[in-house]
Amino acid sequence: MTSIVMRSAAVAGAAVLVSFLVVLAVGFLSSNLIGLDAWVIGTVCPLLIAGPTSAYMFAQGDRLKAAHRELARAHAQLAVAHRRLSDKASRDDMTGMLNRESFFSALESARGKTGGALLIIDADHFKAINDSYGHLTGDEALLLIAGAIKRAMRTGDALGRIGGEEFAAFLHGADEREAARIAERIRTEVELILFRPMERIVRLTVSIGGALFQETMTLPDLMRSADLRLYEAKRRGRNLVIVGAAVSRAA
Repeated sequence: MTSIVMRSAAVAGAAVLVSFLVVLAVGFLSSNLIGLDAWVIGTVCPLLIAGPTSAYMFAQGDRLKAAHRELARAHAQLAVAHRRLSDKASRDDMTGMLNRESFFSALESARGKTGGALLIIDADHFKAINDSYGHLTGDEALLLIAGAIKRAMRTGDALGRIGGEEFAAFLHGADEREAARIAERIRTEVELILFRPMERIVRLTVSIGGALFQETMTLPDLMRSADLRLYEAKRRGRNLVIVGAAVSRAA
C-alpha cells in the first residue's frame, strides 16, 4: 500500500509540474499575465485526475503481478506432483523397482540403442517360505532379495519386478562376460543374506537366466531366450547363473 501511495504521489507531482509548464508556456505565448485561477486549475486538476488514476493502475498492476506469481507457483507445484505421480505409477509399490509394464517399456526403448543383456532373476523355493512363515515374512524376504539385487547392479541399468518373486535387469551394452559377472554378483549377494524369521535361519537364493540382445531379436525372442536359461538353471538345481554358454554355481 505504501508503495502505491508513493508511486501515485510521484505521478501526481510530475503531472502538476507538467501542468505548470503548460500554463507558463501559454502565458508566455499569449503575452498575458497568468491569473490565480489558472494556477489553481493547473494544480488541482492534475492532482484529482493523475493521483487516483495512477493509484488505481498501480494497484491493478500489483494484483496482476501477484496473481502471476501465484499462478507460476501453482504450476510448479502441479509439475512436481505430476512427476511424483508418474514416477509412482511406474514403480512397484513394495520394492521401488520399475513395475512390469514400465520395465518392458524401458527395455523396448533401450535395447536397440545400446544393445546389452537381459537377466531374469527368480527367487528359489519362495512358495515354501510363504507357506511356512506367511506372506508378510515372504514380503520381508522379497525386500531383502530386492536390496541385494540393487547393490549388485551397475548405475544406469534398468531393473524391475516383473512377477511375484521374479525380477529382471537389462544391462546396457554388456557382453556375455560382463553379464555373467554381474549375474554372479547378484547371486552371491542374495546368498549372503542372513534371513532369520522366527529365530530360524532360512537360506535365500536365486536362479538367473541371461540372454544377449541381437539385432535380429524381437523383445519376445529376448525374453524367451533368457527364460530358457532360467529354466535350465532351475532344472540343474537352482542357485545357479546361466548366461549364454557361461555357467557359474556356488561351490
